[in-house]
Amino acid sequence: MGNTVTAAEVVADNLIHPVGTTHGVKHHPHVNHKDGVPPPECPMHQKVQPPSANASECPVGYGNNDINPLNMMPAPNQQPAPDQPFPLPTERQISNIPKVTPDGSTEFWVYPSQQMFWNAMLRKGWQWKKDDLQQNDMDNIIKIHNANNEQAWQEVLKWEALHARECGHPKLKSFGGKATQYSPRARIRSWMGYELPFDRHDWIVDRCGKEVRYVIDYYDGGLPDDNFKFAILDVRPAFDSFENVWDRMKVVYMRYKYANEEKTSKEDLN
Repeated sequence: MGNTVTAAEVVADNLIHPVGTTHGVKHHPHVNHKDGVPPPECPMHQKVQPPSANASECPVGYGNNDINPLNMMPAPNQQPAPDQPFPLPTERQISNIPKVTPDGSTEFWVYPSQQMFWNAMLRKGWQWKKDDLQQNDMDNIIKIHNANNEQAWQEVLKWEALHARECGHPKLKSFGGKATQYSPRARIRSWMGYELPFDRHDWIVDRCGKEVRYVIDYYDGGLPDDNFKFAILDVRPAFDSFENVWDRMKVVYMRYKYANEEKTSKEDLN
């Protein structure tokens, strides 16, 4: 989802020559789409035939050579690349992230297949022949990509819990990568001596009709853990509305308050 290539490059660097670490394969409970044809769903819908009236399409159409404005990615490519050293699966996994649909029905974003991911990174200039990449590495890269998107959504839901009475079922409307556009928070942290994030995404969340922008900075967390998580995420509402600013102020206060209460409790026990 989103501009995945920058994140994938970091993942690949960690996986090509792992330091004595292997991870077991864990299967997602959702159903995979097979037969080499992706489902007619955002963000990776491939127009192999005219969609039916009931097809689950992106609300904004785009051609094969255009960029889909909902995920800032071109149309998917499930065909093997020239000189590809091994075949890659075309099955796709349905995420747990609900998406906005024209009729309000409940549907979920769909992650790219291994083949789509490979082609996307080649299109961005990734030189696979220079690395000792194995077929199972792509499986791990996809799992890491998906796990980090799921983690980001869970962080978004923590913020959205502040508005649970207003909207109990937020959905992800669109997203895009901004790896070279560092957020003000990331720049300030870098001035203080901290590393810059290797990637940034902006997610637009639909809060029951209200659009809320979230900024997600991705920091390198080292080798993936057993749940395929490797990035440290900094997720927060953007400073582009009074409501978002107020939410962030409330969270800062709550963190300060509960940290002090916990410290006081420990001192009392001692």
